[in-house]
Amino acid sequence: MPTDNLWQRLRGWVKPAAGTPLTPASRPAVAGSSRVADSLRNLLDDPTIPATVRNELAADFGRIENMLAKLERGELHVAVFGRVSTGKSALGNALLGRKAFTVGVLHGTTTDAEHAVLDEAQHDGLVLIDTPGINELDGEAREQLAFEVAEVSDLVIFVGDGDLTREELDALKTLAATQRPLLLALNKADRYGADELADLLAHLRLRMAGLVRAEDVIAVAARPAAQRVVEVDGRGHEQSHEQSRPPDVAALRERLLAIAAREGKTLSAINAGLYAGRLTDQVSARIAETRRAVAAKLIHNYCIAKGVAVALNPIPVADLLAAAGLDAAMVVQLSRVYGLPLTRAESGRLVAVISVQLAALMGAIWGMQLVASALKGMSAGLSVVVTAAAQGALGWYATVLIGRAAERYLVAGKSWGEAGAKRAVADIVASLDRDSILREAREEILKRLKLHHR
Repeated sequence: MPTDNLWQRLRGWVKPAAGTPLTPASRPAVAGSSRVADSLRNLLDDPTIPATVRNELAADFGRIENMLAKLERGELHVAVFGRVSTGKSALGNALLGRKAFTVGVLHGTTTDAEHAVLDEAQHDGLVLIDTPGINELDGEAREQLAFEVAEVSDLVIFVGDGDLTREELDALKTLAATQRPLLLALNKADRYGADELADLLAHLRLRMAGLVRAEDVIAVAARPAAQRVVEVDGRGHEQSHEQSRPPDVAALRERLLAIAAREGKTLSAINAGLYAGRLTDQVSARIAETRRAVAAKLIHNYCIAKGVAVALNPIPVADLLAAAGLDAAMVVQLSRVYGLPLTRAESGRLVAVISVQLAALMGAIWGMQLVASALKGMSAGLSVVVTAAAQGALGWYATVLIGRAAERYLVAGKSWGEAGAKRAVADIVASLDRDSILREAREEILKRLKLHHR
């Protein structure tokens, strides 16, 4: 997402600078932060999230806890990205005014995210996050770490030391897609003459159009090259030595401080809200997946129970009536799995609605089932077993259909939707492979019948 679009969204959500009275125009930022914080607490404390899902997403819930703490402390987290040797760590140290990050000339110096509070921004709690270079030798794993850090950062400084390579431009586009505002720091600016630097900045601003605002492309010199100084002593002899120069990052520091003072809480709230939204989707997907697995096992168990009960019951037709009770019991259990409990009476009515639709769609099959029920009482020997297995398989299949239809009804919040029950049941019938289900049912029931007759 282009940075300008996000900045447009921030209008009306600006945090007043220190000492500025809280005006009606500035209230949305504070209110927005409060709403996001409340949403994060609700997500963390949601009693409907199963323990298994919490355990699977423990790292994500940990991040939410950290984000909530960050919002309450009023911090703004800034990730520093770039290729190896562009001076990311040195830039972080220069902004902090102290050596907080490891600086080295070899690939792989920065192997994990490091944090340090920006001293000059204690009132807004600006936090810098150094990251591995995007072109590290074992790049894929470390690059993934870098983008994960971006996901929980509010602002990104991308560090380059010249015109951008294709790799750097691709990384910038990926970062822009995370909906984080971007700053581009052109490091090692001391290597260029004034005119050359001005031309390079103009070129970068043109290439960054739609990704980084022009005023956010800033020249810096985190560790300027030492300057050769020549001194003449009292005898007129010249002596030269190298003299280090202080970092030149004032323009970038001022920009960060301005953003932190003006929009810090808003950026943190937006980022936390985006991450919480993604986590909520993940939690919902995991819960749905868990419920589907539990429901599938429950339906399968009732299929076995119903198929065998139908096959073993010697009384013609009575077995079909008994099987309807199993279907109702199954639907009661399914309703509990999906957190929408039904009474036995409600379950019976739901089974009746589904059965009416199934009968309309598959009258021939129910006719075969009734015939098989009658044949079972008049047959003997192996034919009884075979006929019973066939009838039991049809009962099994009917239970699959009823279970899946009831599941769809519950997933939709006890609703058939605009199309109604007829369409919903027809979709379920069309989606299932009847022959494979009947084959599995016959094999399972025959196996159990043979064990029963031994």
